[in-house]
Amino acid sequence: MKISVIKYQKLWWAISAMAIALSLAAMFLSWQQINAPLRPGLDFIGGTRLQLELNCELENNCPQPIELATVREILTSQELADSSVQRVDNFGISIRSKNINVEQRSRLISALEESIGTFDPQKTQIDTVGPTIGKELFRSGTLALIVSFLGIIAYVSIRFQLDYAIFAIIALFHDVFITAGVFAILGLVIGLEVDSLFLVALLTIIGFSVNDTVVIYDRIREIAKDQPELDIREVVDLGVNQTLGRSINTTITTLLPLVTIYIFGGETLKYFALALIIGFICGSYSSIFIASTLLAWWRNSRSNQLAVE
Repeated sequence: MKISVIKYQKLWWAISAMAIALSLAAMFLSWQQINAPLRPGLDFIGGTRLQLELNCELENNCPQPIELATVREILTSQELADSSVQRVDNFGISIRSKNINVEQRSRLISALEESIGTFDPQKTQIDTVGPTIGKELFRSGTLALIVSFLGIIAYVSIRFQLDYAIFAIIALFHDVFITAGVFAILGLVIGLEVDSLFLVALLTIIGFSVNDTVVIYDRIREIAKDQPELDIREVVDLGVNQTLGRSINTTITTLLPLVTIYIFGGETLKYFALALIIGFICGSYSSIFIASTLLAWWRNSRSNQLAVE
């Protein structure tokens, strides 16, 4: 299979521009609603999360799905009106509130059981994170992302040239923005929160994407060196086509276990796998269609400018 990425470069750029614009719009809407571009989880802002599930093995304990209005009334009566609540699989609820102590938790669970039914103690989960730890986690994760970007700029600049590094970084921002945008949309639609695993996913996406870009850049550099008579656009087309099979095969074999984790990995790993799936697809796309075409456009523009001068 041979493709001309240069011939349709404006189409690839338009697709990416549209995806990034939608991502930014989703993050803007999220900021308007919750004062954050993505819905932050307990890891980042601290608080207490209770996950409770009715014991449906007890007779008449699960006559109908849990009514969220009833749960909110009870939270209000317990002076926890600002808590968020989600229903989990009809007979479970997830409540996120400010930090509450053991006595307050016991009182809340008792009040819920009186109105809703008996919860299964084996399926009860309680997580508490202090606000200081949450802020520290967020600060450390953000710092890790910034250091990663700086390290990649230095590595690609030394191995290739500065313009190669700049377009590799643009491709990485492309991947991170679109992944974050999808999670911003999910935060608005289903209340999905991002946690420390999301930052780990972003760091992994950055590593995967830059690896794919470096492979294509390597091939472009070798072709340019062996066949200096070729135009840079022909060089990029050749380089992309000679690495296309490897990029597609690597991405597919990487996605297979991630899809399996998404389907069977449970709630904890499900959205971590989803972030990686989105990011790896974006990473392959940006390496082939964005980083390489921008490099060809830039080098060709410079050549034309020098010829005119």
